[in-house]
Order: sequence, then C-alpha cells, then structure tokens
Amino acid sequence: MDRMRELVDKLNRWAHEYYVLDDPSVPDSEYDRYYDELKELEERTGTVLPDSPTRRVGGEPLKAFSRHAHISRLYSLDKAVTSEELDSFFTRVKKVVPDAEYTVEYKFDGLTMCLTYEGGAFVRATTRGNGVEGEDVTAQCLTIKSFPLSIPYKGVVEVKGEAVIRLSVLKEYNSTAAEPLKNARNAAAGAIRNLDPAVTAKRRPDIYFYDINYMQDGMPSTQQGCFDWLKQNGFRVFPFCRLCRTEADVRDAINEIEVERRNIDVLTDGAVVKLNDVAARGVLGYTDKFPRWAIAYKFEAEECVTTVRDVRWQVGRTGKLTPLADLEPVELAGVTVRKATLNNYGDILRKDVKKGSKVLIRRSNEVIPEILGTVEHVPGSVDVQKPSVCPFCGTPLTEVGANIFCPNRDCRPRIIAKLEHFCSKGAMDIEGLSEMTAGLLHDSFGLTHASQLYTLTKDMLLKLEGFKAKKAQNLISAIQKSRSVTLDRFIYALGIEGVGKVAAADLASAFGGVEALAFAQKEQLTALDNIGEVTADAIYRWFHDGENIKELNALLEYIVPEVKAKVEGGILAGQMVVLTGTLPTYKRSEAQKLIESNGGVCQSSVTGKTTLVLAGEEAGSKLEKAQKLGIKIIDEAEFKAMLGIN
Repeated sequence: MDRMRELVDKLNRWAHEYYVLDDPSVPDSEYDRYYDELKELEERTGTVLPDSPTRRVGGEPLKAFSRHAHISRLYSLDKAVTSEELDSFFTRVKKVVPDAEYTVEYKFDGLTMCLTYEGGAFVRATTRGNGVEGEDVTAQCLTIKSFPLSIPYKGVVEVKGEAVIRLSVLKEYNSTAAEPLKNARNAAAGAIRNLDPAVTAKRRPDIYFYDINYMQDGMPSTQQGCFDWLKQNGFRVFPFCRLCRTEADVRDAINEIEVERRNIDVLTDGAVVKLNDVAARGVLGYTDKFPRWAIAYKFEAEECVTTVRDVRWQVGRTGKLTPLADLEPVELAGVTVRKATLNNYGDILRKDVKKGSKVLIRRSNEVIPEILGTVEHVPGSVDVQKPSVCPFCGTPLTEVGANIFCPNRDCRPRIIAKLEHFCSKGAMDIEGLSEMTAGLLHDSFGLTHASQLYTLTKDMLLKLEGFKAKKAQNLISAIQKSRSVTLDRFIYALGIEGVGKVAAADLASAFGGVEALAFAQKEQLTALDNIGEVTADAIYRWFHDGENIKELNALLEYIVPEVKAKVEGGILAGQMVVLTGTLPTYKRSEAQKLIESNGGVCQSSVTGKTTLVLAGEEAGSKLEKAQKLGIKIIDEAEFKAMLGIN
C-alpha cells in the first residue's frame, strides 16, 4: 500500500505539472512506466486509491444522466453589452459599497461545471443545470486530467469552473473527425453532456476554475483570495485575475482582455466583473436569476487593427476636452472608419496610444469606434501631448479629476455642441438642425442658447447660405413642433453631465416636473436606481447655477414638458420589451407607444432583464442574443393578438 501511495502521489504531481502548469519535469516514457506499475499493483491487490490516475478512463456508456442538487445555488450572470449598462452596475454597487474594489477575469464560452470534494477527495461533478440541481457528469469529468482527484482542504467544498475545448485541440480533432464540430463552445458542452465517457475522452476537454461556490469553513474573504485558494489546491486557473480599485481600472482590464483574447487558445466572449469583498456581496444579495455583485461584459462588437495618424482634442457641451484619433481608413462593420474616441489624457497613457502606432478599435451599436489598446509601436511613433490651453479659444484649461475642461462658456464648439444635443432625436427632435446649421445660426445671428431657437423666423433663415423657402419653413415648423415634448426628453435635452436617456426617464418618473427636480436634494437623487454620487452632484450643480436657471426659465416660456401618465395594469404590465427589425405595418415609434400604453417598458438593447422581444424582418444581433438567453420572442401578428388588435 505504501508503494501504491507513493506512485499515486508521484503520478499526480507529474500530471499537475503537465496539464495544469504546462511545465513537465519528466518525459512521457517515465510517466508511462510508473503508471503501468501502479495499474499492475491495483489489479493484483484489487485496491484503487480514491485519487489514483487510473480512475481517469472512460467507463461504460450511461443510459441517462441522474440529477444532483448543488449544496449552494449556482447563479448565472447578468450581462452588459454597452458602457451605459456597465455604469448602471457600478452605480448599484456603490450605493452599498462606496469604495468598491473589483476583480476582472476572462469569461470563457463553454459549459459551467460544479465539482464537489469531501474529506479532501473528489466525489462528484455536475453541470449548472437550473442552478439548484444539475446533471451528474462524474464519469465524463473523470476523463479530464487537468483537475485534482484529491486536495489539501479536508472540509466539504464546491468549486466552479468552465469546461472548454481549447481551439488547438478542436482543430486537431476536426482534422480527422468524420463529423467536424462547428465551434468550441458546442464541442465542450457536447463532450461533457455525452452519455458515453469515451466520447468525452476523445474530445479532450479541460476545465478552468474561477470561484468557490460553497465552503464548509474558512471561506476566503475576497475573490482574489478564492482565486489564490484554487491555485494552492491544485486547480487549473487562467492566469489573469486583475484586482481593480477604480471603475477606470475595470474598463482598462476589460479592454486588455479584448485586445489579448485573440492570442489565447481558449474561446472567450467577454469579461467577468465581480465585487472583490465576499462579505459585501451578502449585503448586495441576489435577484431571482443573478447576483447583484457581478456582471458579465459581453464582446459583441466588431474590431480590427489600424494606424493612428493624429490625435485632436474636441470640446463638448460641458467644456470637457475629449481626444479624437484620426485613423488610417479601415473597413469595419460595413463602413469605412476614419476616427475613434479615447476617454481622456489618462486613457491615452493607460492604453499607450501614440501617433503612428497600430491600435485595436471596436465599433458597436452604430456609434463612433473606440480605441481599446495599442497593438504595436513603429519607428517614428510620437507621444500625444497634453494640452494646456483650449485649442479653439485659447483659454487656459482646468483639470477636474481625470478630465480637462475649457471653462469659457462662450467657446464656439461648446455652444455648437449644446445646441446640437438639444435638437437631437432623443431630446427635442428638431429635424434639420444639424451641427453645421447650429454653427451657421451662431455665426450669423450670435445664437448662443437653445431658448433663442424659438425666436427665429422664416425671414431670418432665408438669409442663411443654403436656405430656400421650403427648407426654412421646414425648420421653423420642426422648432414649433418641439414645444410639445415629454418631460424625460426635455430633461435629457438640457445636457446635464452624466444624465443620459435612462437617467432622464428615472428623473421624470420620480419628480414629475422640472420645478420639483430643480429643488431636489442629493439624497433624493442618489435614491434612484440609475443615479450615482457623481451624476447627483452634476444635477445639483446644474440647477444651482445662475446662468442655467436663467436659460431654463427662458425655455419654459416656450415649452411645457408633458409628464407621461403611468399605465397601471395593462396586458404588458411588468414586461421589459425590446423592438428589433422592421415590422410589417407598424413604425417603431408606433409599436413603442402601444407597448407603453399597455403597461410595458421599452428597452434599447437585450439584457438579463428583458422579458419579451418583438421581432420583425431583418432582425439581427438582438434577436440572436434573445434566442441564446431563452427570452420569449413574438412577431407582429402575436403582438396584435396580445393587445386584442384585429
């Protein structure tokens, strides 16, 4: 028995070096010689130790999977696909944990696994299933050589991991397979959930471990501690778990993953952000489906590599300077891309962006692309200089936190940006008032405030270059039409820093009028789901600024914002609905009004909160995501039937 124990320990140590550390210390021939000796001892004595490597062989095919309840429920993760959704996650966490630290890890696209150990010995492997119980796949899991059969910890513990098939292994398998596998994710799920363990063994899956689901005692106090515990107990982990102390650090880590994921041998579709403090997670708690302390940021955008020609500084409506990169033109997502955004000067330094360097850019949701990181510097790459004065008006710049501002309210690009935002489709929707037209109005008539738009006449517009009678009349009509607008769009049109469409809708619903919002205290503002401390400060400052109040009063001379009446009940009450594609008879705006008038809430993108998708022709990625998430999908005919429309 002593010799058997010695052989098992030696073989397991060598297997860990080979399969987990990728650093074998002995040749295969020596491993095989000791393995054969162990197997002979086991056959002669009839004894097989619980952690013997000979257990890692495909057994007889199973007739069916049995079900097994997890000690602690396995939750899935809520998902974010936009920066705004990630901001909402940060806001919710900060309400409970103001100085939150996060970890960021790769999100692998495979099959979630839960392995149970008792007394230091592996006893069971299950799939996640419905989170409460999963399928017992112990026989299949035993064919995988990259996890330990015994661990130093002697209490009861459940560990979570992702079963994957490495891309190189998939390529090798497909080169000789009668039926090649389509992708690594389906290959991994099919390997583990195959009733024949021999098939599992042939496909050679691995498991990367990332968390502790349950521990009898001594649970690490942080996610970083869980990661270290897994490594110390012999589990294979992916060597990337970034501890982030700020939201900017989180975004940098996500961008780093997106840049580097092309160079790894595992299929990944995003990054996982978790609150590092385990105790604080208990305070945040869970929804019916997801933990409130973690989120998966999914990569669904298109990306490519191009060269930075130059970096220019733009001045926005609040005076903030934003760097804009001029790029070597490149085709991306069906369009020619010539420019991309960066957040601020600190972003330039973190991403090591230089003029002349090659960078990775991403384009999503039909917006201007952003630079994710630098791929390569070339001879002649030049550092981007930090500006000290406004490039447009020459005013000395000020710094507030990570950002640079032009304090001059009369700076031309600030005025143009404010006017353009006020007139945009999601705000006052004044069709025909573009950035170019805003510039003409400012240069020709000295127009500096949105309220002055309502003093324009057709005769004035006819004096502008490019304006004929019809164009002038159309713009005047659009301006007059905008005097009837909902409160949420009016709040958004004011251009308060940090107040997007979602936050504006929350503010309109909570306060019911501009006057009540103007007198709101910070505590009232931060009590709302999508309003954090920074945005609350910006709202409070905006309504306590003399010039802003003067302009607000001037606007209210022409505009009476309408409060949307809340629909109580209704056939779509409680439904979070996404519209995608082209409907046969309804315009999107018409369908949205029907949804809202029947108690539903319209969303711009599919998230974990979405409950219904109304899909028309040429529905794209939103429909695909809804299908993956198992969200109910209806067409226009079903929509009409639900509402009782013939």
